[in-house]
Amino acid sequence: MRVLIIGGVAAGAKTAAKLKREDWDLDVMILTKADEVSYAACGLPYYVGGVVEEEEQLIVHTPQQFEALTGVKVLTKTEITKVDRVEKTVEALNLYTGRTMVYDYDKLVIASGADSKRLQIPGSHKNGVHFLHTPRDAELLRRDLADGVCRQAVVAGGGPIGMEVTENLIGRGIRVTMLDLAPQVMPGYDWEIAGYVEEHLEGLGVHIETSAALLEILGGERVEAVRTDRRTIPAGLVVIAAGIQPNTEFLKGSGIMLMPNGTVKVNSQLKTNDPDVYALGDCACVFHALSREAAWSPMGSSANIEGRVLAQILNNRDVAFQGVVGTGICRLPGLNAGRTGLSQAGAEAAGFEVETVVAVTDDKAQYFPGSEHFMIKMVAEKKTEKLLGIQVLGPGAVDKMIDIAVTALSLGASLEQLSQMDFAYAPPFSTALHPFAQAVHILMNKMRGKMDSITPASYRAGDAEEYKLIDVSVKPSLKGAAYVDLTKIEGEVEGLGKDEKLLLVCKKGRRAYLAQNRLKHYGYTGTKVLEGGTLFNRLK
Repeated sequence: MRVLIIGGVAAGAKTAAKLKREDWDLDVMILTKADEVSYAACGLPYYVGGVVEEEEQLIVHTPQQFEALTGVKVLTKTEITKVDRVEKTVEALNLYTGRTMVYDYDKLVIASGADSKRLQIPGSHKNGVHFLHTPRDAELLRRDLADGVCRQAVVAGGGPIGMEVTENLIGRGIRVTMLDLAPQVMPGYDWEIAGYVEEHLEGLGVHIETSAALLEILGGERVEAVRTDRRTIPAGLVVIAAGIQPNTEFLKGSGIMLMPNGTVKVNSQLKTNDPDVYALGDCACVFHALSREAAWSPMGSSANIEGRVLAQILNNRDVAFQGVVGTGICRLPGLNAGRTGLSQAGAEAAGFEVETVVAVTDDKAQYFPGSEHFMIKMVAEKKTEKLLGIQVLGPGAVDKMIDIAVTALSLGASLEQLSQMDFAYAPPFSTALHPFAQAVHILMNKMRGKMDSITPASYRAGDAEEYKLIDVSVKPSLKGAAYVDLTKIEGEVEGLGKDEKLLLVCKKGRRAYLAQNRLKHYGYTGTKVLEGGTLFNRLK
């Protein structure tokens, strides 16, 4: 059987290698427009910043090494121009010779990936304007930075690539203005989490403008400024990271079903509407394991999972793709951000009735050197108390929190089950009561009526304006707020009415909850805890 694979990066390379390991006798061939296969696209921003020193470190295997290692034949600089499903052939242009070649297949795998959106902006051809999708893109950007002349840059796009590029530009001493057409940065995160990230970056000198359209790139041969729908911004460098688009133009007219965004629609067998044609990776539309709705997951991690599964399917193994849960993680300057599952907005759009909480916990024993904190937003279904999603910010090991949640989501765990999991503990690594379990407990307390609280989103929306601010920190720390010592609440508190609306605030939220518990015992009915405390919220 001949398996023809279009595309040779994560999805295509993984499928091909696993196919040959499953059955060495298979005839497997990769056709790719690029001149490389199996390169680490996710590492490109770090090569730009010098964290990864040599471009060769990003090349996992050269085409020759890949062929020798796997037994897969690789044809580079080969651009697919047509798929003929009746004849079961593909036409391809050899970019070395200019000749059109025809290749036949028994099974066709479309792993053509995606490319940076090439925005049609006047001036985007100028020197100093960059995209970042291939090692060649990264090399050009790094060369442009090498002379040290550029001191101010504009990054168009507030998604993961834009954030990682920004981090690496800041590391090289460049001032950055970030533009995004959307009303917030960090797509997929709820707006108060994204809002915290914006405030954090602004504090480091990054200027962020959301709901801002990039209209024109100004200058002579080289960029000198950009014009938005608001103002003109000086810039010696522009990086356009406004998202990606699937490489599926060659499928038009083939009869292969495409989604409105151009991705290839597949089922749990990664099969298209043609029984002999499959698709995976950045060019494919799979499904979300929780909502069961169509989902695009252009991630190297998803591509590798799909590639392994598809290779087994093509070798007649009884497996199926289980879907994605929307996992992502990103390193920002001084802050890591991760998410998985459904956001509050996503869960509500999918028809779930949800409860959420924002919790701040220590990330390891508080007394241990290097101890920091996690800021966690957790989402659960009210009816079943099953976890639906999590978003985490913090300077430390955000990935461990996300990976716990991925496991819970994949196995359909309830909050009660998660509350009793035997997580690893030692002071250098965690707290005795694991930070994930702490967030679960806080959410359970809220869902079961043991904690009455106001979310950061509600607070920002003005829902606490009628409440009297009560500082319950270890010592007075909020200017203009009445102070109450938690340890001295032993009955009626002078100056506080039992039916008065009281907003209890401390650094992280824990002392506020303890104070509420005591005040409730003594008959106070109008208290609310500010979730996330002063670490997460900017008090009005």
